[in-house]
Parts: sequence; C-alpha cells; structure tokens
Amino acid sequence: QVRMVESGGGFVTAGGSLRLSCAASGSFFTFNAMGWYRQAPGKQRELVASVTSGGGTIYADSVKGRFTISRDNAKKTVALQMNSLKPEDTAVYYCKGTAGFEYWGQGTQVTVSA
Repeated sequence: QVRMVESGGGFVTAGGSLRLSCAASGSFFTFNAMGWYRQAPGKQRELVASVTSGGGTIYADSVKGRFTISRDNAKKTVALQMNSLKPEDTAVYYCKGTAGFEYWGQGTQVTVSA
C-alpha cells in the first residue's frame, strides 16, 4: 500500500520560512508528478506547486518567487521550501503523488501569523 507522509508544518510569523517534506513508502514505481496542494478553511483545495519526474515545475501565481519545490526520484521524496510566508499562506498542506492513480498524504498544518 502506497503511503505519502508529510512533515515540517508548524507555526511561523509573517516573513518567516518553513520547509515541508513528503516521503512515499510502499511504491515500486516512479511518480509521474509530485506536488503540494493546500486547503484553507472555507476554501477549495488548490495547487501550490508540482514537479514532474523530469524536473518540470508549476507554481501557483501566489507563491511564485517565494516557494521552491524539489524532488528526489530515487528516495521518492518531495519538498517545499517556503520563504517570505504570509498570513494568507495559512492552510493544511497536502502532498500528492501521481502515477495513474493519485496518492494523497494526510496533510500538515501551516499557520502564519501577522
């Protein structure tokens, strides 16, 4: 059974940084894409950033220049470095791996205070 396990969430003041990590276990294949999504209270889940197995990246406009996604195909991990955090970045962040099916993590809370 494939599991995606996130870590690294927490509480930070505006302007601070956090690094999220996600490790996949139980898979014997390479994910076509790995990414981070977030869901704030009362809002729909949205894409934050995604990276393909070849290294191609996509970022939400709201995080461009502040967040950086990276992955290690051999270790089946994906990370999200978040700098210059804003209160509007507060959300539960979810890791997703895609390989035909979608595999989601349980989520990790990120809270940014003003």
